[in-house]
Amino acid sequence: MIVRIVQMTFDPAKVEDFKALFESRKQLIRHFSGCEHLELWQDTKKPNVFFTYSKWQSEQHLDHYRFSELFKDTWARTKALFIDKPQAWSVSQLMDVM
Repeated sequence: MIVRIVQMTFDPAKVEDFKALFESRKQLIRHFSGCEHLELWQDTKKPNVFFTYSKWQSEQHLDHYRFSELFKDTWARTKALFIDKPQAWSVSQLMDVM
């Protein structure tokens, strides 16, 4: 299992555009082959900073998504709304403490 976290900083005037785009694409992304989980987070102090948190069956599944037409189109539309360079991390969970 791979966890992917992506931080994105948007032009404050374009936050609603991003939210609408995410709303229109979230089910397509969530049901893409290998995607097990998808969340959208918003920073509590900087409302124009968002994070996606997703779980993928493997690095290969994530790469298959990253090279898909769905990703290319969604990312092109998303990038047009940025005011800062995005950051992304792929991590593996070591433990879950309940």
